[in-house]
Amino acid sequence: MANTYTQIHVQMIFAVQNRDGVIRKSWKEKLYKYMIGSIRNHDHKVLAINGIPDHVHI
Repeated sequence: MANTYTQIHVQMIFAVQNRDGVIRKSWKEKLYKYMIGSIRNHDHKVLAINGIPDHVHI
């Protein structure tokens, strides 16, 4: 079918080993920017990213 557009949204959750709360507020923004950059390098888009000290949702 001509001019067909498809889209899929995926939620990824990355957990810290043993669910230890090691993601510190002082560097979590740098971590998020790094993760977003890695995803963009593969030509994908990030709609939202957030998390708590033991895991990150993208």
